[in-house]
Amino acid sequence: MRSARIHEHGDASVIRIDDVPQPVPGSGQVLVKVAATSFNPTELALRSGVLWSLFPIPLPYTLGWDVAGTVAGSPVIGWLEGGAAAEYVAAPSDRLVSAPTSIPLTDAAAIPLAGLTAWQTVFPHVSAGQRVLINGAGGGIGGFAVQLAKHAGAHVVATAGPRSLDAVRRYGADQIIDYTKNSVASGVDPVDVMIHLVGTPPPWVPPVRREGVIISAAAPVTAPPGVTSSQLVARYDTAQLAELVKLVDAGVVTVDVTESYPLDAIAEVHRRSEAGEIRGKVTIIPGRQATHSPA
Repeated sequence: MRSARIHEHGDASVIRIDDVPQPVPGSGQVLVKVAATSFNPTELALRSGVLWSLFPIPLPYTLGWDVAGTVAGSPVIGWLEGGAAAEYVAAPSDRLVSAPTSIPLTDAAAIPLAGLTAWQTVFPHVSAGQRVLINGAGGGIGGFAVQLAKHAGAHVVATAGPRSLDAVRRYGADQIIDYTKNSVASGVDPVDVMIHLVGTPPPWVPPVRREGVIISAAAPVTAPPGVTSSQLVARYDTAQLAELVKLVDAGVVTVDVTESYPLDAIAEVHRRSEAGEIRGKVTIIPGRQATHSPA
């Protein structure tokens, strides 16, 4: 089978499409025929070796944390510790849930990591009637976070760049700040919760009221006096992923896949992400007939 692997750390050129034996499931595992995986920006740091001290990985390493596929014909999605950027993967059965039925299975690959990260930034911190600032709402996690915060009954203020404004508006944000034109410091009234999803600390003092909360799934944020700031390391949770699937099938949460690439083009996806050219969620489809459809 074909598999996207790295044999060393480095730039996108270290990604190779290898022909390897189809995996044989071990104890507690099932064989997943992969319909798609999705790209997550954290994989750039994993590939380059920046995360080596936190997440040492054996080489060669097969990319792909999100998986959507079938197990004996039944559609599933899950969050793995790599291996999904291939035609087949042997996955722990307890890391998979039934896929949503209302969207294409390939699109469902965008849900697990980004969706669970968003879920864990929103719950249990956000409740009905609160004002919530989501900094970085145009990214893959941000799209889910806006929708989940609205589902929780919050008033959502979101920051986004020009190419993401329409999408963030569709997600339901009540106020959108174009960070290329306006400053959060002057354009946002105090909020109860701030969710930070940007890779650098904000260049402004977070407009969070005293006794409010800042949750960051990206760069650390220095909290103003009287505000609690915490760093989220997202984790896999079967029950939460199953709830996300229910919300997708109920039409509460939409899955915004902006581009789709064949497995052979995964290095191009890494390069485009490093150049800042990626918006939202991008899927990688192992099938040779996959289409590249830029947004």
